[in-house]
Amino acid sequence: MATLEGFRSKDFLDQITILNDIAGSKDPRFLPELVDLFENPTGDTGVDYMVVGALNAVLGTSESTVVAGLASHSQPFRTLCIRTAGEYAFPTAAEPLSYMAQTETDPDQLVEILASLAKIRPVGGAAVFRLFLNHEDSMLAAMAMEMAGVYSDPSALPALMAALSSAGTDGNYEHCDITTWKAIDALATIGTPESVRFLVENVHHKNPTARRIITDALVRLGEAALPYLEQVYASGATDDRILACNISGFIGLRKGADALVRAFDSGHFTDPNVRYAAFEALGRIGTLKGLVCLVDGLEENDELILMAVVTGLERHAAPGVLKTIAERISAGTENSPRICRAIVASRALRLFQELYKDDLVGDKLVDALRLSQDQEVLDAFAKRLLEIGTDRSRADAATLPQARVATRKALAVDDSKSMLALYRSILTDLGFEPLLAANGQEAYAYVENGEFADVVITDMNMPVMDGVELVSKLRGSLGYDETPILMVTTESENSQRDVAAKAGVNAFITKPFKPEALKAELHKLLGD
Repeated sequence: MATLEGFRSKDFLDQITILNDIAGSKDPRFLPELVDLFENPTGDTGVDYMVVGALNAVLGTSESTVVAGLASHSQPFRTLCIRTAGEYAFPTAAEPLSYMAQTETDPDQLVEILASLAKIRPVGGAAVFRLFLNHEDSMLAAMAMEMAGVYSDPSALPALMAALSSAGTDGNYEHCDITTWKAIDALATIGTPESVRFLVENVHHKNPTARRIITDALVRLGEAALPYLEQVYASGATDDRILACNISGFIGLRKGADALVRAFDSGHFTDPNVRYAAFEALGRIGTLKGLVCLVDGLEENDELILMAVVTGLERHAAPGVLKTIAERISAGTENSPRICRAIVASRALRLFQELYKDDLVGDKLVDALRLSQDQEVLDAFAKRLLEIGTDRSRADAATLPQARVATRKALAVDDSKSMLALYRSILTDLGFEPLLAANGQEAYAYVENGEFADVVITDMNMPVMDGVELVSKLRGSLGYDETPILMVTTESENSQRDVAAKAGVNAFITKPFKPEALKAELHKLLGD
């Protein structure tokens, strides 16, 4: 059996071996000697670290010793007992820890106490954590908010709502601290009608990071959020409606699609940006009613909205839908070439293959394809034409041009597939090689891998990492301190642009925009 007799005089390897044996055996008979070594360290960092590990292991077998240690006059030992009580979730430690939480004044000790209580999760513990919801120490307040969610404590709602509201006031909205994040998560976890409604009402929070966290929370809530999102369609501000549509699309439930269709039918979606977001959401969900609505969207004359419509139809098109698309293209209206361009730019290969069976429609699609300057798009459609395998398709494949060689690179970031397709089309027309990403994290991965872009185009509201956070990271990265950055947004409040400009955005363009407008803005930024 390992022994601690004469421990301090033993050599290092013997000391480590003894402590390892004690940690493995967890024999409580060694507690007195271990406590002495803990309170009177050897001075060897490695050995003293092993003493803590061995003592923790032994304390884990003696709940009564740990609880008694919570009243120790030795602060280091008391702190160790606080941690051990939480690590092993000793239930009898809950009462003294709760008392300590209400009497302790040192913030560091309070963090230890609340962390231990959080692991034990005693019945009635919500009342203790509630005391710290408004604490001046952000870490303590954040812990309390997280536990309000764990306990589903409805009594915490006023403090949680106040924290989120305060984070959107002048002087506070430029930064999203940990308490804002935890307040949002707790409101979603509590999940009462009151808390869910409040999150939806704040979907367009002034802070872009808070908006992203609220979006993620509402997506997690799923069906419970849909009735409140539908209310926004009818009475919300434009930006609120856009975000509500996006969230419904991410949730991906039939009830969400039905609500979107009702909003279309009720005339609530007149703004082009809202229509774009709603069509994109319907494309993500893919219900029969949504498909009918998407087909109606082929009448849209805005190319960006048409991209969203075509992207949705590519995912879910049925034979009847294909017939309608063919009729719209062959009708020779002003929208016919727009639809063809949207099919090409969005790389809707499935639609293309089916529509190509009609000679007239196929010719119009190939005419649109020949105008592309995107070699990847040209190669993808050429491959599909060869796979179709007719003399006509092989001949058409042979007539497709080679795009000019790109001399510059552009990084484009947006969580919308149709927006990325539009950026690709515009950028290749300008001679750029496009680097595309669905969120800020994906975009920053290009930078970490050594890619350099001559210009950056980014959306503001995106999942995972929003545009403002991306811009901040780019401005701190080697080679990107002077890179022109254009933010494409639907934001109407000046405060939103102020935050982005302070992060390092050089210019803004508002959706919806014509491709020529984006091209002009890029020429201006680059001095072309």
